[in-house]
Parts: sequence; C-alpha cells; structure tokens
Amino acid sequence: MAPDFRSRDTLLDHIRHTKRFYDPRCVDPSGGFHHFYKDDGTVYDAQTRHLVSSTRFIFNYAMALRQFGDPADRQRLLHGMDFLRVAHRNPATGGYCWQLRWADGKAEVTDATNHCYGLAFVLLAYSHALMAGVEKARLYIAETFALMERHFWEPQHGLYADEASADWSQLAPYRGQNANMHACEALISAFEATGDKAYLQRAETLARNITVRQAALCDNSVWEHYHQDWSVDHDYNRHDSSNIFRPWGFQPGHLTEWSKLLLILERHQAHLAGDGAWLLPRACALFLQAMDKAWDAQHGGIFYGFAPDGSICDGHKYFWVQAESLAAAALLGARTGEAAYWDWYQRIWEYSWTHFVDHRHGAWYRILSPSNGKLTDEKSPAGKVDYHTMGACYEVLNVLKD
Repeated sequence: MAPDFRSRDTLLDHIRHTKRFYDPRCVDPSGGFHHFYKDDGTVYDAQTRHLVSSTRFIFNYAMALRQFGDPADRQRLLHGMDFLRVAHRNPATGGYCWQLRWADGKAEVTDATNHCYGLAFVLLAYSHALMAGVEKARLYIAETFALMERHFWEPQHGLYADEASADWSQLAPYRGQNANMHACEALISAFEATGDKAYLQRAETLARNITVRQAALCDNSVWEHYHQDWSVDHDYNRHDSSNIFRPWGFQPGHLTEWSKLLLILERHQAHLAGDGAWLLPRACALFLQAMDKAWDAQHGGIFYGFAPDGSICDGHKYFWVQAESLAAAALLGARTGEAAYWDWYQRIWEYSWTHFVDHRHGAWYRILSPSNGKLTDEKSPAGKVDYHTMGACYEVLNVLKD
C-alpha cells in the first residue's frame, strides 16, 4: 500500500531508504565515489568518474548532513569535495574535466571539455557544502561563479554559453537552455548559502530570459536547443530524442523543473531587483502544459519528450521527470492552495511508488518502457545518484507542515 505522501515522516523515511542503497558502497577509499550501480547495488564500473555524479554526491551528502546530522555524512561530503578539487579541477586553467578514469589513486582525464552544465553543478555542490557548515566552500563559490562569468557569460544575450575547450580557447557554437536552467538552480543555492543578492538576481535574469523571452519563440514553451545567436535550432539532435543531456523535443521534466525553480525564486522575491509578479503565473502555465502534453492516461506517468506538433517523440518514462514533477506539484499546491495541484502530486507519487521505487534494494529505477516495463538492470549510471529523487523530497519538505 502507498503511504501518506503528504507526511513528513514518509518523505524522510524514503530519503533514508534511498541513502541506504548508496551509503555502504559509494565511497572509494582511494578517492571520490563509485558512479555506476546495478539494481542490487553491484558496482559495474569502478574507475569512470563523471563530473555530474561527483558533484551530485556532494549535494546528496550535504543535504543529508543538514537533515539528519550524521557525522558519517560529513566525512562523505568532505571526501567528495577533496576529489572534486584534486581530480576534476585543473589548477592551471581553473576548469573542471567532464570525465576521467581513476585508478591506483591517480586520475587519467578522458574528456577535459569545460561544460557550463558541469560548472553549474560545481557551484551547486559548493553552495550546499557551505550551508552544511564547510566554511572553505565560501571561497570556492566565488571562484566558480567568476569562472562562469569569465568564460561562459554572454551579456548581449543575458544567458550562458554551453561548452568550451579544455584551455578555454574555443567556445562551441551550441547554446542550450539546460545549462542555464541548472545555473539558475545553482545561483539560487549560492544566494541561500552566502546571502549575496547578486547570485539571486542573476538567477532571475536566466529564468526570465529562458521561460519568457526564449519561450516566446516556441509557443510559450521551453525549447532545448539554440544557435549561437540564441535563435531556435529545431534540428539539433533531431534523431536523438533520448540523449541524456541534450535530447531533441520539448522536455516535460524541464517544464516542471522550471516551474519549481520559479516558485523558489518567488520565495525570495523580496531580494529581487524587479517585480516578481510574473513568476507564479509562469510556474503554473509550464506545469500544466507538461501535464497536458505528456501525462500517460493509459499507463500512468509522464513521457520523456514531445515534438513541436504535440506528438510524443519519446514515450519512455524517466525517473527524474516524475521526481521533478511531483516536487513542482507540491510547491504549486502549497503556494496556490488549489487542490488540483495536490491531486497531481498524489497521482505522480502513487505512480512512482508503484513503478519506479525499488522497495527491495532502495533508490529508483532509471528508465521504464512506455508501458512501465523494466529495460535495464543499470539502476544508476553516470549522472544519476538519485539527486533528483532525494532532492525532490527535500524540496517538498520545505512546504509540508507537521
């Protein structure tokens, strides 16, 4: 039976259940964390390390430390930060390599590309580390923001570029909303960690430029891919709707993730330079658009992507789409008082509890077929580590009362 998803105890128990999947096996004593897990927790690649997993583990353990106060989580947090500084960061350029192989205590860089998406998660990791009491992270926040400003910020567009070479000498022409969405998330956290309003105001600039200005180019929805001048690129990855970081098509999970971020921005609107009255209406519109276009009325759950003509271009179900959507639904329900949003929250949770949560081993399955069948026994490849699922629970806890 499904528990009471509006109970704080339910969410806290679920976070603990998910943590128990990772805690006994994630730490590599020689450095960093293991990033690749089968359903039962078996590590199937002990050497590959991806920047997104390295930073998301830091987020996970910083949040856990603040919530539960376990000294073991502080040690995991510090262990992860050390690896980020020693293995991923290039002290000569200040950049962070995208991927490396770690063996015998040594790093072999396999992809040195600098991604704004990656730096956004570096900033997020340091911000949450500071909120968890790691004071040295304060300097790292300022350092990372300065790096993003120097190499990716494009003031003429009011958005960040996406990708640069290892030595920063070349900037790729691709522009994407995803890096800017996660930069917005990280900048909100940087404000919450430091109190510096400049971070929050930059986050609001990103949010407005993506969800209002750029969305106006695509029927008031958020398209993923753009040319160098931020004109819409309808053809980028047209034949790759399942790409892990740059899928083709509208992404319902990103629509609801933006909805969540807009509501968190509104929470801090007293510190914004402009009028925040636009935030709630946009948050409502994006969430409802996602549910209208992508909820599977037959099998339940939210599809991965839909095309400009409204057809489903990727009918698979992904864990993170459900998690971000239930968080957005709860924030909308709490903010508006409208029962319809809480109904969506219940519906998405019940679906996820039935199909995605691994009640035996812990954590969520990553991907299911359109009819909710299992497709793989790889529960957590690079980038997952259940940052979205535990993060959604923590966010809902912010609006649930005892």
